[in-house]
Parts: sequence; structure tokens; C-alpha cells
Amino acid sequence: MRYIIIVTMAFFVLASCKSKNEIPKDPETYYTCSMDPQVVEYKPGKCPICKMDLTPVKKSNGEKKDELELSEQQIQLGNIQTDTIHSGSIGDQLVLTATLNFDQMKASSVSSRVMGRVEKLYYKNLGDYVKKGSALYELYSEELNNARQEYLLALDRRRVFSNESVIDFEQLIQSAKNKLLLWGLSDAQINELAEKKKATATTTFYSTAAGYITQLDIREGDYVMEGGPIVKLADLSTLWAEAQVYTSQMADINRNSTAIVRLPDFDNREIKGRIEFVNPEINPDTRINLIRVSVPNPGNQLKPGMPAYVLLKSPHRKSLSLPIDAVIRDGRGATVWVKTGTHTFKNKMVTIGLESDDLIEIKSGLNEGDIVVISGAYLLQSEYIFKRGANPMAGHDMSNM
Repeated sequence: MRYIIIVTMAFFVLASCKSKNEIPKDPETYYTCSMDPQVVEYKPGKCPICKMDLTPVKKSNGEKKDELELSEQQIQLGNIQTDTIHSGSIGDQLVLTATLNFDQMKASSVSSRVMGRVEKLYYKNLGDYVKKGSALYELYSEELNNARQEYLLALDRRRVFSNESVIDFEQLIQSAKNKLLLWGLSDAQINELAEKKKATATTTFYSTAAGYITQLDIREGDYVMEGGPIVKLADLSTLWAEAQVYTSQMADINRNSTAIVRLPDFDNREIKGRIEFVNPEINPDTRINLIRVSVPNPGNQLKPGMPAYVLLKSPHRKSLSLPIDAVIRDGRGATVWVKTGTHTFKNKMVTIGLESDDLIEIKSGLNEGDIVVISGAYLLQSEYIFKRGANPMAGHDMSNM
């Protein structure tokens, strides 16, 4: 009997202690950690991550599950600003690093048509400007001297035997003249040879093109073979801005885009040009392609080798757009905060497109007339995580985006 009484008293004592320690559950209150807001509990305790005491948070009775409600003071302190999204125009702009180079379409080479030794060069420095028709070099050539003597001999035979021979000297003269023309002599030089009736030891050759000397591999006294280069010339009236393009950027290149070349050495002076060439081959080592933009060069102020930037602007199109800071982006996608009431906001997932200056294109997810948070979006994101303990994007269906 004594044993039964002791067991009964112990049961009542334990039941009394349990009733004192148990705290009734409040469905409108949850507990979270200020350092780790993803922790959500429905009873007090310590954070399993940082071991700090959990903070009670009272749910708002008028706040929906997928919305966030702020007080007027919170909106003002957080500088939460909104704007109504409207349809406007937006265009893409791609900035590429470039270098000015010679326009190869206007480059030319002067080569020797006959073998011989260069006795004199009239231009000896790279960068010298050569006019078309100006004396370029003097050449001693045994073959050319023999050809000139044949021409003089044909003229002399026609003068002496024109009335006594049945030989067609005109044909012989024309044949000798054609050989001189093919070897680079001009009509004026051949006529001068016929008048003087005496050939000099060397022959002067004149430039067949105009431009600045970009390559000069011949020196006085050097021998040159038939077809060997004398000088290479470049016309600087137009230049190429050669820009590097990564493989990932090739889809954004439009041959019809407006190309603007910006020159940092001339106070960011901008010159309009056009895309002349897009290299169809990609460098397998660097994965870089090359495009060329032709730009005019009045007064030859621009020099090859100068740095430049190429700006490619695509045509504008009508679309919904927002300030870039209004869009929150991470590995899951992009979202914005939309105002649904006086003090309530809702998170929406959007599909983004082009970026131009401070604007970003919204392809889907919003409608014209929606009121969107354009300042303080990241504060709303943090407040939502703090209150709900979860990322607002976790509730979105991203399979259809």
C-alpha cells in the first residue's frame, strides 16, 4: 500500500513539471535566426548553425503567403521606390577592343620586272610618301641594256635600209618596243631613247602606285630577281579597325549594325564606319575571331597601330524595359518585386533580354502597367528571407521560363 502511494505522488509531480515547461504553440508566431534566416522553428530555442537564441517573428494577419508586407516606416527607411512599366524602345550595344591597321584593299607592291642590280634608291625610309609616277630606283640590267640596243639597232636599220630592203622594219621595231614595255619602261622613256639614240648604263624606274612605304627590303647595291619586290605601299585615306570578338559574342554580330570607332588618343573621338569583313575562321587556341571596320582618314591624322574601340549598335525595337537594378539575378534566374497593394509586394520571375546603358529588356513575366520596385529590391529580398526563411524564387515554376 505504501509503495502504491509513493508511485502515485511521483506521477503527479512529473505531470506538474511538464505542464510548467511546455509552452503553448502560437500558429501566428515562428522563430528564426538573425544570422541564418533560413532557419525556421515553431518553438524557442537555439540556432543549430550559430547557436544564437532564435528570435520570435509575428506573422501579419493580412499578409498572403507569397507576399511581403512592410510598414510605411520600413518603406521610407529602405528607400523603396516603384515605377509603372511601359513599352519603349531598346537596342543592344557591343563594345570591342580594336587596333587601327592598314586597309589591305588599298595596299600595293612595286616589283622589278627584270633581273639586275639596284644602283640607286630615291626613297630609303619606311613611312616615306611616294607619289605615283615619281622616280623610285635605278637598275643596272644586262638583259635590259641588250633589249634597248636591239630597239636602237632596229631604228637604225629602218633608217638605212628602208628603201632597199623588203624586210618589214616596222614590225621589228614594234616587237623590240613591246619587250621594253613589258620590262617596265614607259612610252616617254622609249621615245627619249629613240631621240638620243644612246642608252645609258642604268635605267630609272618609276612608281606605279601612290602611298606610304610600309616595307623596304632592298638596299643600294642589292641584286633583285625578276618579280622581286622593291617596296610595299599603303594608302592611308581609309584604315581598318580590327576588333577581337569572342566566340560567345559572335551571335550578337550583325553585319548591318551601325559601327562606331572610338579613338581614346583623340579625346574619345567617334567615327562612323561599316563592317567590311568578318573572319569565317576562329583561332582554335584563343577562341577569338576578327572583324574589320573601315573608317575614313581625312588628312591622314590616324595612324596604323593606334588603339581603338568598336561599338556595334543593333537597331532599336519596341519592348518592355526596366532599370538594371530592379532585376535580381542569380543561378536560378531573374526576378523582380511587384507592388500589389499599399504596403504589399510580390516577387515575380521574368525572362530578360538585351541590356543597353542602364536598361534591361523584359521579354516575359510582366505586363504593361505593372508597378515594379526599381529601388530597394535587394532589401525586399533580404526581408522576405528573414521572415519566411526561404528564397522567394523557391516557389516559382522555372520550367516554363
